[in-house]
Amino acid sequence: MITVTPTKEHPIPFDLSDEPPMTHKDSVAIAANTVDFIEHLGGSLEYDDSSLRKAADIINGEGKTPKPKHISVPTEAKAAAVLIKTFDFQAFADIQQARNFITNKLIKIADCGDPKIELKALELLGKHSDIGLFTERSEITVHHTSSKSLEDSIKERIKRLMNADVTDVVPLDDLDTHLGPVEEMATESEQEDTHE
Repeated sequence: MITVTPTKEHPIPFDLSDEPPMTHKDSVAIAANTVDFIEHLGGSLEYDDSSLRKAADIINGEGKTPKPKHISVPTEAKAAAVLIKTFDFQAFADIQQARNFITNKLIKIADCGDPKIELKALELLGKHSDIGLFTERSEITVHHTSSKSLEDSIKERIKRLMNADVTDVVPLDDLDTHLGPVEEMATESEQEDTHE
């Protein structure tokens, strides 16, 4: 037997009411943790199908807005704890393990006996990145040339352009007089379109 003697060393809190959970996630976590604590202390809680459905609805977000619905019934809390333990875990340690699982499952399904399902499983296996049977591939060929040969090629082109017979060179600032203003060209092309 432990004797507790009240002292005035610590003041009594002004508000003794329960503090409601701030978010929907907190509400579900509090319910599940409370069930775990009760069972740790030796208590036992049971749940039925209706409690399981109600807990699933609350976990999935029914009543999230405008005010989140909290789990206050012990059977629903137990059902919520069971749902969380069943589905809230990491199934695969890494991506490679997930890829292996999916590939092995598809291989199993590809030999199930139903041609429609087998065909779909084989198609998915063929699209697997390691297999790549149904993926379109494009090849890019890169020709590596030395900087000396590129330099010679550029010089050759410049020589050809400089030695070429160029006629009708129009200075850029004089294009309007040769071609006409942009507005006139647009109306001329519109007139040609209507005559056709």
